[in-house]
Amino acid sequence: MRFLRGFLTRLAFALCLAACVFGPNSFAQAAVPASSIAVEGNHRVDSDTIRTYFQGTDEGKVNDAVRALYATGLFSDVRVSRDGGRIIVHVAENGVINRVAFEGNKKVKSEQLETEISSKTRGPYSASLVAADVQRIQEIYRRSGNGNAKVTSRTVDLPNGRLDVVFTIDEGSKTGVKSVEFAGNHAYSSRKLRGIMTTTEMNLISFLKTTDVYDPEKISSDEDLIRRFYLKNGYADFRVVGTDVKFDAEDGGYNILITVEEGAQYTVAAVRVDSQIPGVSNDSLLPFLKLGTGDTYDGDAVQKSVEALTREVARRGFAFAEVKPRGDRDNANHTVSIGFNIDEGPRVYIERINVRGNTRTRDYVIRREFDIGEGDPYNKVLIDKAERRLNSLGFFKKVKITNEPGSSPDRVVVDVNVEDQPTGSFGVSGGYSTSDGFIAELSVSESNFLGRGQFVKVAIQEGQNARGIDFSFTEPYILDTRIAAGFDIFAKQNDNTAYTDYRTFVTGGTLRLGVPVTDEFSISPHYSIYNTRINIPDTTSYPYNDCSFPVNGVTPGVGVLGGTPPTLDNNCLTNGEASLAIKQAQGSTLTSLAGFTLDYTTLDNRKDPTQGLFIELRNDVAGLGGDSQFVRTSGDLRYYHGIIDDVVGILHLQGGQITGFGSESQLRIADEFQLGPTLVRGFAPSGIGPRDISNLAAYKYNPLGGSTYFGASLETQFAIPYLPRDLGLRGAVFADAGTLFGYEGKTNFTPGGGACVQGGVAPSYTQGTCVQVRDSSAIRSAVGASILWASPLGPLRFDYAYATTKDKYDVTQAFRFSGGTSF
Repeated sequence: MRFLRGFLTRLAFALCLAACVFGPNSFAQAAVPASSIAVEGNHRVDSDTIRTYFQGTDEGKVNDAVRALYATGLFSDVRVSRDGGRIIVHVAENGVINRVAFEGNKKVKSEQLETEISSKTRGPYSASLVAADVQRIQEIYRRSGNGNAKVTSRTVDLPNGRLDVVFTIDEGSKTGVKSVEFAGNHAYSSRKLRGIMTTTEMNLISFLKTTDVYDPEKISSDEDLIRRFYLKNGYADFRVVGTDVKFDAEDGGYNILITVEEGAQYTVAAVRVDSQIPGVSNDSLLPFLKLGTGDTYDGDAVQKSVEALTREVARRGFAFAEVKPRGDRDNANHTVSIGFNIDEGPRVYIERINVRGNTRTRDYVIRREFDIGEGDPYNKVLIDKAERRLNSLGFFKKVKITNEPGSSPDRVVVDVNVEDQPTGSFGVSGGYSTSDGFIAELSVSESNFLGRGQFVKVAIQEGQNARGIDFSFTEPYILDTRIAAGFDIFAKQNDNTAYTDYRTFVTGGTLRLGVPVTDEFSISPHYSIYNTRINIPDTTSYPYNDCSFPVNGVTPGVGVLGGTPPTLDNNCLTNGEASLAIKQAQGSTLTSLAGFTLDYTTLDNRKDPTQGLFIELRNDVAGLGGDSQFVRTSGDLRYYHGIIDDVVGILHLQGGQITGFGSESQLRIADEFQLGPTLVRGFAPSGIGPRDISNLAAYKYNPLGGSTYFGASLETQFAIPYLPRDLGLRGAVFADAGTLFGYEGKTNFTPGGGACVQGGVAPSYTQGTCVQVRDSSAIRSAVGASILWASPLGPLRFDYAYATTKDKYDVTQAFRFSGGTSF
């Protein structure tokens, strides 16, 4: 058995040497006779195998053989001597690696290191190879933010020429990007340009982030972001001259200097379309351009114009059309004339689309992002658009689309190379707001469910004043179209007793569609059915219904207080009593409604916009069964405009109106608008609008809601001086104005609709039969300041507002805080 193992080992080494060293014709060459070569020192590699390396006895051939033996990695030493006409080869064999082990690594997993190094288990040991691996591991740690990591190696000898290779790693402290500076920038400050980059500088919160880790690929991507920013803002000649990166071991990080050449800002002098396609007139294509004369040059608008023209010309039957933009600069006047040349283009078809690298995401999820398919005319613009779509999905670490020749000159093969990345998340969230108190959320979500591109989320909330559960599912493509469909199932309980005299419990679901009309405009039809249950607490702590249902020990004249007759200052009204309108709404109300939402956006960044417009118009009709019958319309407009560097102005307009219909057109409390700080900051939740003031001791807790509202807000957000931008702290000042009015509910609750009975009258001092509604359309206004923090623990906002105008019975709230976290 031992002999067989030895024979197989020698055979394996011989075959390995032959495969590594000899070409297909090597054995046809004349070798030195075996009798004239002696081999010494070998134990595992067969002597005859070593002799085959020697193809001559002259000095050059012998030196070539020695180098070739070293190159196999099987020998640590090869020496040649001569004894008369004989050649004596002295070799020292490398050991065989039994295993490769890592010690001290916590931030980089052993599995990742194993794939990066050249020393492999069951491979030959080479000291030079191990030394190179040490350098490679150090480079991995530098890229992961530990530039001071120290790596050493050692071997552990084992029987039969085997050994273990052990890499010992001292990870050291994090070494990230200490500074990012710019040279040559005049139009925009270095602070502004740093804010565009995904790479950030090290600061007080570096222990919570990884964006300050130096990565050459990320720096290159950041340079492209800066380039696109300048092109979008009119700097057509902009270029990055160079990037200088220096590692400062004493300072513990990298210092980066990016030198740019801005050039001049250009405006558009003229825009034209030059169509070379018969039957396609220039004028008919002008409406599809995304920029015009007098505009600041915008590279993104040029690209969108190319895409829009390409789609329109293809729609007219010219599938091979090529749209090529050309800019003629007037350097003296800093203007550019843009022409879009349209030719029929060469007739090239897509023979095949190969999808590679997707281990989880299904092929059709990738292919459906293409507006063209196999057999269609090849169009570079649409291919580039598909690449941008795939990158924006968030399913892949990287996406690269390349072409290769097809089976004939008019055929092309499109190769789509992707690398999947994790898309699921488990979140534990927590936060606090002045309306909901402390709240926590546990959620599980998956944005690429089973590799099908579907979104699924389950979330459970638990808090001081609110609790609930939500389940959401979205299919982004229905019937191979870009129409998204989904549903939501929810149940939420709110304890509103801090601001009202009732609690709500809502359960229901929503079916929704999302139909993109253009890149900026979409329509979202939806249907919802939900049950709203209103409950008025009537306990010792919250005796809000004790005029109707007396509470022992609380209501005068009842139980232990039976000997204490009600008085003007001590009765069922003075401890707080829910409005008759709220009592009428107590119980369950089923609402079945259908509607749609129209969205239009030109925002430059949906998460943190600095420029652009967002408009939302929503319309709902309730009455498709259920108890509620109304038509509700609301609108929201937000306009963002960069004033100066790091200062953004925001105009916010909003309004809404609800009208009841049917046999009983009066609205229920659950259907009326209930507004406060979302309309005018400085007011409490439900602090604005119609209110029951029949019982002045409890008016603050009896908001009735209104049918009409409108409001406007002006806000200026700015960076806080001397603070690092990536710290996420910003300041804001604002002025709000708005109103809510038009109570459409019932006011007379006298049985049979008779005359009102006044409440609070001796000797019983009980509640009357009518409500006295304070319904004023007066404009409420406030001014204030805010601190906004995009913290690593989630977005936080602190508002302090002073109400400058208000109605007599409005409820103010100067300070408001909201925030949350996911970790």
